Amino acid sequence: MSAALAIVMVFVGCCSNVVFLELLVKIDPGSGNLITFLQFLFIALEGFINTSKCGTVKPRIGLKDYLILVAMFFVTSVCNNYAFDFNIPMPLHMIFRAGSLIANMIMGIVILRKQYALSKYLSVGMISAGIVICTIISGKDVKSTQTVENAEQEDPVTVFFWWAVGISLLTLALFVSARMGIYQEVLYKRYGKHPKEALFYTHLLPLPFFLLLTTNIWDHIKIANASALYDVPILNIGIPIMWVYLLGNVLTQYICISSVYVLTTECTSLTVTLVVTLRKFVSLLFSIVYFSNPFTIHHWIGTLLVFTGTIIFTEVIDKVWNAVAPTKREAVDKKVN
Repeated sequence: MSAALAIVMVFVGCCSNVVFLELLVKIDPGSGNLITFLQFLFIALEGFINTSKCGTVKPRIGLKDYLILVAMFFVTSVCNNYAFDFNIPMPLHMIFRAGSLIANMIMGIVILRKQYALSKYLSVGMISAGIVICTIISGKDVKSTQTVENAEQEDPVTVFFWWAVGISLLTLALFVSARMGIYQEVLYKRYGKHPKEALFYTHLLPLPFFLLLTTNIWDHIKIANASALYDVPILNIGIPIMWVYLLGNVLTQYICISSVYVLTTECTSLTVTLVVTLRKFVSLLFSIVYFSNPFTIHHWIGTLLVFTGTIIFTEVIDKVWNAVAPTKREAVDKKVN
């Protein structure tokens, strides 16, 4: 897969995945663990067949190292999923997760003793301000994600308390994800980069953890089975609409994450970061427009700060200028000669 095709598939897969995710969350806000389990199961099965060749190919990175990586990956996924159960709207969820650079910088300073340029601190400050603005504004008009009857019985203080719990889960996921990224960086330096293998084992090894969530997953399977029927034109049968959305979510998630892994081998980390950031912005805009999610001028200011800060952090402008400058100098030299 070429870099251009990988970039296209990142946008197609990841943006489509967000659409299916929001459709699922609107029907069942607590379905996150079921969604994640099906995603992990599908990617693990695909990797077992194509990457490990049914277990005949040994991993290049030790299983003990993968287990540590997977434990952090699992905690991050579960925390992000449970946040939907605590009155966190989709736009705020996406904006908050876009602040991963902050957590990465803090972890880099604390663990790796890194020092950063002034522009890095400026960009992190902008991203932090953007997230704080969006969080505060969303918190002022937070609503319960429970049923209408239950929502009417809950007082605003209770609703706000559970919203704060959701924000805490997102914060925990943010920092655990940052720690996972640092650990992954260490593993790649030690063993080399093996993206397909990493994709397979980071989805295979967490599967036993889902046994702890069996009751929750089963409850939401029953909710999916009880959802409205979708008439399949060719087969002339009715399928619960949630299972249609789940199938779409799993397939688009596979396209999304496998394309990102391919992109890491085809392009520089700067390009990958830029593509992922732009993808998040497109997903956010689509979520607001298509699903009519509330988005005020304050949200726009916060979003602008987050994504502008991200572009500054990744030094896109400097990199583009440095790439263009030699060409300009060559053109000037030709004119002079």
